[in-house]
Amino acid sequence: MEIATVGIIGAGTMGAGIATSLAQTGRQVRIHDIDPRRSEQALGEARRFYARAVERGRMTAEAAEEAAARITPVSDLAAMASCDLVIEAVFEDFHLKARLFETLSTILDGHTLVATNTSCLRVSDLQEHMDEPSRFLGLHYFSPAQINPVVEVVSGKATAAAVVERAMRFCRDTGKLPLRCRDQYGFAINRFFCPYTNEAARLLDEGLGTTAEIDLVAKEAVGAAAGPFFVMNIIKPRINLHAIRNLGRLGPFYAPAASMIEHGEADRPFAIGEAGSIEPQRAAVMRDRLRAATFLPVLQELDEEVAGPADIDTGAREALRFAKPPCALMDELGREEVERLLLPLCERYGATPPRSLARVGRLHAGE
Repeated sequence: MEIATVGIIGAGTMGAGIATSLAQTGRQVRIHDIDPRRSEQALGEARRFYARAVERGRMTAEAAEEAAARITPVSDLAAMASCDLVIEAVFEDFHLKARLFETLSTILDGHTLVATNTSCLRVSDLQEHMDEPSRFLGLHYFSPAQINPVVEVVSGKATAAAVVERAMRFCRDTGKLPLRCRDQYGFAINRFFCPYTNEAARLLDEGLGTTAEIDLVAKEAVGAAAGPFFVMNIIKPRINLHAIRNLGRLGPFYAPAASMIEHGEADRPFAIGEAGSIEPQRAAVMRDRLRAATFLPVLQELDEEVAGPADIDTGAREALRFAKPPCALMDELGREEVERLLLPLCERYGATPPRSLARVGRLHAGE
């Protein structure tokens, strides 16, 4: 059965972006927020997005008008009852989400699929707060959801296989690139992206580079279109810190850096000036640290079978704009060089070297 009507709960950056994207593909979208003004603002943001698309020749004026007409702000959760799919996109707080799903269990029709857009919480833990957990899964859209093609499709312990397949088909039908992931904190992409940004903050704390210098080195280290501090300022330090703290259950390596805590708790952007020239030796230290902090969580998630090398690299390229995605880069560098980078990091944080280190050099073999 086609998913024609989608409810979005939470009209912040992600909720508004998802609504804007789906309405473009012909879906009827009902958007709700605890503050009704935010739902109206989300509709306004969609109209502005479509208007820019018209100006650039990417949409006709008629298509833009029709897409905007498909987005309906609703003030009552009861309006979600007959939706084919409901996507929760509220703030990353477990208890807030859990209470919402308990309420939805009393409202929704039996056929409605329910998805969380959480970036780092475990789907299986949230699933326990639904009366029918078999129809619950994770659909993690990446920002900006209006244009970013990647959606992580995450199955919880009780998610029915047919629900996952239906969600995969829905993503493809709405112009997205679905990546199937096993349920684990951070899923496939934030599992390594958050530590990468956190390591950038550690380098800053240790005085090894300025924000501008670290951003410049990062662009070379992983082929990033923009450095970690620039990206964190876009997604907001508060949100990034919250995601990192959710990963903290995975061990000391994932603990947030001091400057990450400082800027995140104040929700203050990082000041970024000019980089200038960087001595080669210092640049090499920063490059090695950033790569190691990316490679370790990738190898750990390969051990845990969260996702395969191809999906991890696809997500890195498409969602994060890494021209040097981690698995391909490790294969290029070879096992000896990756071990040189990783072993000091493992020793520093008491982490066991991942078993998948033995696969480096042939991570993509057979794919």
